[in-house]
Amino acid sequence: MGSHYNEYVDIREAIKDALPKSAAISAVEYEGPEIAIYSKAPKILLDDGDMIKALARKMRKRIVVRSAPEVRISHEDAEKSVRELVPEDAEITSIDFDDSRGEVIIEAQKPGLVIGRSGTTLREITRRTFWRPAVMRTPPIESKLIKQIRYIIQSEAASRNKSFREIGRRIHRRSLMDNGWIRLTALGGFREVGRQCMFLQTSESNILIECGVNVGTPTRAFPRLDMPEFSIDNLDAVVITHAHLDHCGMVPFLFKYGYRGPVYMTAPTLNLSTLLQLDYLDVAEREGKLRPYRDKDVKEAILHTIPLNYGEVTDIAPDVRLTLHNAGHILGSAIIHLHIGDGRYNMAYTGDFKFGRTRLLEPATFTFPRLEALIVESTYGHPTDKMPPRQEVERKFASIIKRTLARGGKILIPVLAVGRAQEIMLVLEDLVSKKRIPRIPIYIEGMIAQATAIHTTHPEALSKKIREMVFHQGINPFLSEVFVQVDNPDQREEIVEGEPCIIMATSGMLAGGPSVDYFRLLAPDEKNTLVFVSYQGANTLGSRIQKGWKEVRMKSHEGQTRSIPVNLEITTVEGFSGHSDRKQILNFVKRVSPVPEIVLTCHGEASKCTNLASTIHKALNIDTVALRVTETVKLR
Repeated sequence: MGSHYNEYVDIREAIKDALPKSAAISAVEYEGPEIAIYSKAPKILLDDGDMIKALARKMRKRIVVRSAPEVRISHEDAEKSVRELVPEDAEITSIDFDDSRGEVIIEAQKPGLVIGRSGTTLREITRRTFWRPAVMRTPPIESKLIKQIRYIIQSEAASRNKSFREIGRRIHRRSLMDNGWIRLTALGGFREVGRQCMFLQTSESNILIECGVNVGTPTRAFPRLDMPEFSIDNLDAVVITHAHLDHCGMVPFLFKYGYRGPVYMTAPTLNLSTLLQLDYLDVAEREGKLRPYRDKDVKEAILHTIPLNYGEVTDIAPDVRLTLHNAGHILGSAIIHLHIGDGRYNMAYTGDFKFGRTRLLEPATFTFPRLEALIVESTYGHPTDKMPPRQEVERKFASIIKRTLARGGKILIPVLAVGRAQEIMLVLEDLVSKKRIPRIPIYIEGMIAQATAIHTTHPEALSKKIREMVFHQGINPFLSEVFVQVDNPDQREEIVEGEPCIIMATSGMLAGGPSVDYFRLLAPDEKNTLVFVSYQGANTLGSRIQKGWKEVRMKSHEGQTRSIPVNLEITTVEGFSGHSDRKQILNFVKRVSPVPEIVLTCHGEASKCTNLASTIHKALNIDTVALRVTETVKLR
């Protein structure tokens, strides 16, 4: 702790010396990866914004200016000033205060009007109130979960800040023995899909990248955190690419066993991962399965999460800087770029990524400042993994819907709640608005509504086309009147017996959830259609039906098991995936800049990981490795 403290004092003195005495600096504090300057005269620093920018560049640190607590005006007066300074057209919905960080949190329908041209209104709020404004968009669909997360963070602000200061001391300490070695150990998700997890070690730091759970395979459910390389006590940071459980499902488990360090991810990933982790616990409890952690561990993970924007360079260890880039897979999904040992070694890990345009998201980023190693997913890495062109996919989808409606049937689409559901919603809304399919009710049930509410909270992370619609045309396709939310399971029989409709319900593999109940009700009638739009895992009800089973045994609500005839039409529409197919993966590796020295494959069946690695090696003459779980590679 002594060396940590000495380094802390050094930075504080260096910052104080670099700033004018008139700024009246009362404290310099670590707040996670940021260094916060508390000033009794913040106007001086705010009026000369370039001074702080220059200092941040010189010290290569993220620096933020906050007012000392004694100079901030009261909550009541500050709120009055905010309402006077912000135009009414901004439609402020709430104003809250975080005393520990000196922030006034302003939620508004039109945050751009709160910010003002080039941030003028924000600066004026700070000058008048001495509170630092944090602006948030009011979600058009209220998310109870996001409110709950914000409440947890605000109510625990003091203890959160205390832990962030400890985290800061670890991050900003001096390097002790930087002798340049870097090792990567596969703890899960290599030559397999599920439980994605890898452990990066340098002479200075220990970083866990992903910590997922394989829900469908009990024998390989959890990452190999029992490996001798891994010690939870020495862990400096956890970095998560996106919210799917096979990448983030075991993060709260780390907190159950004493981890109290930072978790880095985007803000949408924090919201979506919390939703899926809580649902995972609920499902496990209902099915009488092992719950590897509790709700309180999810809460602890929330309190230690540091959300980052794309492109934001952040120190996460004495010798490691992290930048997240858009991965195009689901909302908030990120490619991780690590800048190790003052730039002597650079590594990018794609996570799940889409190197192609979808309705929901922009394609994955493929240019980085420096790059020595690339880790790439191989989900669709086999030569036979080809997706048809998107226009053809949507044409086929529309024709299935019209054919079913023409014979008086109903369409059931089992979907993954996060990502696939919103992509299909956008496709359906577009088909209806362009009159390519009739305007009929589209019922949505399960977690889809909650996940969609989170999507509407983060329009800035969606595709340019959707952003243009939301910000400039005032149209939000997720709010279309064609979508009808089902709030009560008792409505299902009424929907099935009613007018022609489309039903979107979770889960996507008919492995549980409302989609199973709808299937039971719709299966006997040959006029109906079941449309699979996502991968059907081995041994799931979905995979059996996809293979052509004409009868399945299912439990009724009364608990009686009976045979259900499968008479409805079964179709599969491939091409809506949030993953890259083989051609897109190879295009990405060919175009990635700079050219890496080594490529590692992961997140795919063994044959796909090895085949993709071999193809990349032959095509580009780059060293490739298809690691197995528990194997280690020395990168440097």
